[in-house]
Amino acid sequence: MASPDRMSYTRRGFIGAAAILAGAAIVPPSQANEQPSANTAAPAAGAKSRWDSLSITVGPKQADLMGTSEKVIQAAVDYIAGWGGGTVHILPGTYRMRNSVSLRSGVRILGSGQDSVLIKEPEVKTSLAQDSTSWQDEVVLADPSGFQVGDGVCLQVIDEWHRGAWFIQRSLVARDGNRFKLNKPLGDDDFTVKGKATIGTLFPLFNVDGVSDVRIENIALDGNRAKQESLWHNWGNILGGIWLNKSNRIEMRNVISRESCADGISAQTCNDVLIEDCHCHDNVGFGIHSGTGSQRPIARHNRLENNYIGFYFCWGVRYGLVEDNVILGNSQFGVRLGEKDTDNVVRNNAIRSSGKVGVIFEKVGDDPAYSPDRNRLEGNQIIDNGGEAGVAVDVRGVTKEAVIERNKISETRRPLKRIGVRIGAQTRDIKLAANQVTGFSVNVLDLHKANTKA
Repeated sequence: MASPDRMSYTRRGFIGAAAILAGAAIVPPSQANEQPSANTAAPAAGAKSRWDSLSITVGPKQADLMGTSEKVIQAAVDYIAGWGGGTVHILPGTYRMRNSVSLRSGVRILGSGQDSVLIKEPEVKTSLAQDSTSWQDEVVLADPSGFQVGDGVCLQVIDEWHRGAWFIQRSLVARDGNRFKLNKPLGDDDFTVKGKATIGTLFPLFNVDGVSDVRIENIALDGNRAKQESLWHNWGNILGGIWLNKSNRIEMRNVISRESCADGISAQTCNDVLIEDCHCHDNVGFGIHSGTGSQRPIARHNRLENNYIGFYFCWGVRYGLVEDNVILGNSQFGVRLGEKDTDNVVRNNAIRSSGKVGVIFEKVGDDPAYSPDRNRLEGNQIIDNGGEAGVAVDVRGVTKEAVIERNKISETRRPLKRIGVRIGAQTRDIKLAANQVTGFSVNVLDLHKANTKA
């Protein structure tokens, strides 16, 4: 027998062995043009082979894995990931969720449209009976009734050091009476009785953390908002419908994400995320949250309706495209750009009936290094946004080099004190071109020019 240090595998041999073990030919697309074996019919000249990837079905009946909880979906995801990737087909049914499904690289989730519904079970919440301090991995619950091993949980505390609320998301993996073990330690934060620490069964329905090349398609996610506590929209984004973090090349199509206690879809520090033909509505937080440091996000043909903010550019989002969406009835803003969000394009959207502002370039202090610069707003219909003193497009702070052109910006209600476009006094190099601005008390208010004249 050859010694281990002399063993070697060719790429072709390794893939062939994996295929034999799996009981099927699973060949990556990169091998589609390799020479076929002698007993395989060769494709026509110039043709590309089309491979059926490994797949598994999940459902209440007549499925490879039968069940209606997150556990059966997770088992399917892990099975597919173990063989290098493929599709988990979620058959029609209502799946009651007590924790997230954590996705793996190379896995595709394919639902059956609105007939495949993942819904959060009602939240159970209690206080901690003892302090759980830095890096501990256990918690003691005042009332453990309703909690189960396997639950996804959110711990919250009034942090005596930072003088504000803090939270962390974990899972319960073992139990001894009212003492539960967490899947990983708490970190460097203290969850104390003095800080009124609590624990509740809150979690994202899909957890996409540190992975790549994932697709989620044709599925409905119901956050069961009426039976969850509504967390503050900004720091509760991890607990929404889909939570993405430090992941690359993620695609979501035909996803309904509704009634979340936080965001519909939240993507933090992710690159090349595509969100297409999705409907994010009636979420406590943002419809779509393109989060800190994300590069090249694309959101097109979506409907973002009745959220706190429709599309939220967070900190340092660059080279994004928000295109051909319907952004309707969001209680704060339709689209928000803020801290260090640069070189993004918001194009050909219908932005209507926002509670305060249709599109806002938000003030983030007086330091130009933090302003949202070189963003383009073009070809949009921005109609009937804001209350009696509302603003359709508001360019604030020290924003510079924004381009606002070819937009239809109109007010079909009474003018009252409403403003079409407001340009802040400290902004620089804001270009307005070929916009149709009608129906406002003031169509364009350029405070920068007024300040210059003064």
